[in-house]
Amino acid sequence: MAAATEHASSRPLISIKSVDKIYPNGTEALHNVSLEIPGKPQFVSLLGPSGCGKSTLLRMISGLDRHTGGEIEWPTTAYDYKGRPLAEIGFVFQEPTLMPWANVFDNVYLPLRLKRQTRAKVHDQVMDSLRMVGLEKFARSYPRELSGGMKMRVSIARALVTKPKVLLMDEPFAALDEITRLKLNNDLLALWEKQNLTVIFVTHSVFESVYLSDRIVVMAARPGRILADLSIDAPYPRTEQFRTSSLYNEHCRDVSGWLKQAMAGVEDEH
Repeated sequence: MAAATEHASSRPLISIKSVDKIYPNGTEALHNVSLEIPGKPQFVSLLGPSGCGKSTLLRMISGLDRHTGGEIEWPTTAYDYKGRPLAEIGFVFQEPTLMPWANVFDNVYLPLRLKRQTRAKVHDQVMDSLRMVGLEKFARSYPRELSGGMKMRVSIARALVTKPKVLLMDEPFAALDEITRLKLNNDLLALWEKQNLTVIFVTHSVFESVYLSDRIVVMAARPGRILADLSIDAPYPRTEQFRTSSLYNEHCRDVSGWLKQAMAGVEDEH
């Protein structure tokens, strides 16, 4: 049994093989993208200029969009009748996408309600999810009563309420002010470590990606493709001390150099 468990854990969680995405109008969004996400929890950032297909790739991993070539496999996962991974994914969009007529509890309860689970049965589960993001006291509040950062916390709680193995995040903090963004970066890392999750995080920010990630995948555009797969060899937990360290600055310079190469192809077209 131990050998079987070890073998399963050595298999990748997600395997992306030579994936292409071509839209009906002929636009090639992604070309020959190959990426492996290991079974061991990891924090992976997809970094690149606008138009490089980061969000498209994230949506295809989630099953919200279809690739036109190649394969995306979840080798150790069960699937539903539409071929989507079962209860494995939480998705946090660029905007909180909350229902304005529903309170915080009901917004977080939504994925469970869609699974036909009663409020009474999952009450504690919803409250646990709110507790993870520090919003248990706001369960009866409405989105209009929350700050931008609090709304995003609700969105994260909703993504976590089904207890997924993988949290997909599409630039969730891009619209927030710098102070709120830094605070949520810290909170996200704490959640990631506590919940033993794999996070795949889309961002435009070199500084954010280096602070959060143990792995950064740099993508170039037209068509979208992987330019570099970089390891950030800084220990966790990460603190403000890391942000001012020489190691952080060194990684930022390295990642910035790769991003500059990714941008060069876009700028050459103008």
